[in-house]
Amino acid sequence: MDKIRGEQAVRTRSGFAFYALLLMTALNAAAVEPMNLQDYMALTGPEPSAHITYGSAASQYVELFRPEGAGPFPVVVLVHGGCWMAGLEGITQVRNIAGLLVGQGIAVWSVEYRRVDEPGGGYPGTYLDMISAVDTLTQRADYYQLDVSRLVAIGHSAGGHLVRWLAGRARLPATSALYREHPFVVREVIALGNVGFDLQAETAHLAAACGTDVALLTGAATPTRPDVYADTSPSRLLPNGSHTVLVNGALDSIAPPASAQADAARVRQEGDAIDTLVLPNASHFDEVGTNSPAWQLILPVVRRAVGMDPGR
Repeated sequence: MDKIRGEQAVRTRSGFAFYALLLMTALNAAAVEPMNLQDYMALTGPEPSAHITYGSAASQYVELFRPEGAGPFPVVVLVHGGCWMAGLEGITQVRNIAGLLVGQGIAVWSVEYRRVDEPGGGYPGTYLDMISAVDTLTQRADYYQLDVSRLVAIGHSAGGHLVRWLAGRARLPATSALYREHPFVVREVIALGNVGFDLQAETAHLAAACGTDVALLTGAATPTRPDVYADTSPSRLLPNGSHTVLVNGALDSIAPPASAQADAARVRQEGDAIDTLVLPNASHFDEVGTNSPAWQLILPVVRRAVGMDPGR
């Protein structure tokens, strides 16, 4: 077990390895119990600075968390997980992340969206919600003093699928219902316990781990759209010029570190930049719980992504 723990704070570049090695002993010595689903559901945080709708459906809105004072502020587009299903909530739980980041001087654009078990959700609605939420950000950035040139998209679990899809949407085929000319390009992505990178390969896993029917995320094939993964699976939208950091708890059984390593190898083969960070003694839920020791390792990654700290 000690040998395994000694290998768990793994990073492919020396910058993140520094933070991992610095905190390794403290994290292991603390023997903090990993978070479970009940702990996750109890997470909450401050009320948002503004509630902004981008559509008429109940789930089409954004919670803005804005630091005090004058901007412009770097911004995190935050997309919660929950297996793409409404029953597991999500946006309330990630308020704890928003509260932490606002205290760092980072604005947070936290996106709610229609899930596969809501009217209009799934394909194409869930993806269209991502597009509309980001378009609304770019349209209102000046008003709220948000600097979209210093932006990172962070997604947890199913939210990781959606932020990685945003990073690749410029490669969507023009025949797709999701295609838009001149989309806003997301260059920095942090995926926490990411699932859904390759929807085709993960179909059985997502059914077992989440109870999610991937067909709801891909839609049905048609004569003009025979390949349903071409515009829904981030793995099919490479290379896209983004830089991604995959963050996984060492004890994450939903998105284990081994799957992230395989994913990263594939991304590098396609020519995009990607790094991995493994959180010692952490579960799938520690990845979003800022009261977990894991966030001592995640926060420096976020600060670097928005240009607050030099280097990578």
